[in-house]
Amino acid sequence: MSSLQLSLAGIGALTLGAVVIYNYWTSRKNAPRQAEPSVEPVGTKDTAPEAFEPREPVLTDDFSSLPQPERKPLLDALIDVIATIEVDHPVSGDAALAALPVTRRVGTKPFHVEGCSDLSGEWEALVAGRRYSAFQAGVQLANRVGALNNIEFSEFVVKTQAFADAVGGTPSFSDMLEEVARARELDQFASAHDAQLSFTLCASASAWSPGYIQQHAARLGFVAGVIPGRMVLPSAVAGLPPILSLVFDTQAALADDPALSAIREFSLSLDVPQIAREDQPFGRLREVARLLAEHMDGVVTDGNGQILGEDVLDQIANDLQQLYDALDARELSAGSPQARRLFS
Repeated sequence: MSSLQLSLAGIGALTLGAVVIYNYWTSRKNAPRQAEPSVEPVGTKDTAPEAFEPREPVLTDDFSSLPQPERKPLLDALIDVIATIEVDHPVSGDAALAALPVTRRVGTKPFHVEGCSDLSGEWEALVAGRRYSAFQAGVQLANRVGALNNIEFSEFVVKTQAFADAVGGTPSFSDMLEEVARARELDQFASAHDAQLSFTLCASASAWSPGYIQQHAARLGFVAGVIPGRMVLPSAVAGLPPILSLVFDTQAALADDPALSAIREFSLSLDVPQIAREDQPFGRLREVARLLAEHMDGVVTDGNGQILGEDVLDQIANDLQQLYDALDARELSAGSPQARRLFS
C-alpha cells in the first residue's frame, strides 16, 4: 500500500472518529437532564423560599400532624340560599342522614343540610347519634360555573321539601326572584374579582426529565399530587387547598421509562381566592419560579413565550393588592371558607 493510500486511510479513520464523537456529544447534549442520585436540598414545605434549610427531598408526605382547620357551620347567608325547617319534636341524626337526597348538588351548585343540635343549640353538619331540634337546607348562589338560575332554585325547593317531609318538618322558602337576582349580582362580582395566575418555565438549553423537575421542586417543599405530573406546595393547615401547583406533561410522568421523556416546559400556578393574603402566595410563586429557573437553566414566561420581567411582576403584585382589598370589603377575603366555596 502506497504512502498516499495510507494517508487517505488515516484521514478517513479520523473523520469517522470525529463524526462518532460529534454524534455522541450531540446526543448527550440533547438528552433530558436527569435527577442527581444524591443532593442536599435547600428547602422545607412549610417555609417561604427565602428561608430554605437543608432537608432530604421527598415526593410524598404525612400531613396528619399538621394543624386541622376549625370546624364551622358550612352554610352562610352571604353566599347561600337558606331554607329553615321546623320540626315538632327532635329528630335523630340517623333519621336525618337517611332522609338526605342521594346527590348533594342542585344543578351545578352544592346542596347542604345542617341541624341545630338539641344539646348545644348550634348549627352543625348532620352526625349519627345526635338529636336535632331544627334544620336548615341551603344551595350556593354562585360558583365558577355561574349563578343560580330559576330551574336550579326550583330543584332546591323540591329537594328541601322532600327532606322536610321525611323528617316531619315544615320548610320556609325565600322569594325565588329575589334570590336569583342576588345570585346574579354575586356572580358578577365574583367574575370581576377572580384570578388564577400561571407562570410557564421553559428550558433554555437541554430539556428536563420528570425526575429532574421533581427533584428540584421537592427541594422547595413540593410534594407529589394525586394526578401524575402534578406537584403541590401544601398549606400549613391540613385540608386546606395547596398554596401553589406545579404541572408537567402527564404522559411523560406515565412513560415506561420517564428518564427518557424530554420536557421543555412546565407551569406553576396560584388560585388567588383560595389562598389567604397573609400566606403571601404571589411572593412565594414569584420566588419559587425564580429559584427553579436559576437552578434548572430556564426562563419564566407568561405561557405565550413572553419573558416576565421584574416590572411586569411588580405590576401584578400591585393589582393583586387591590383585588384582595375588594374581596375583604365584600367579606369574601381570599382563603376564607366563603371565598373557597364561591371561587370553585
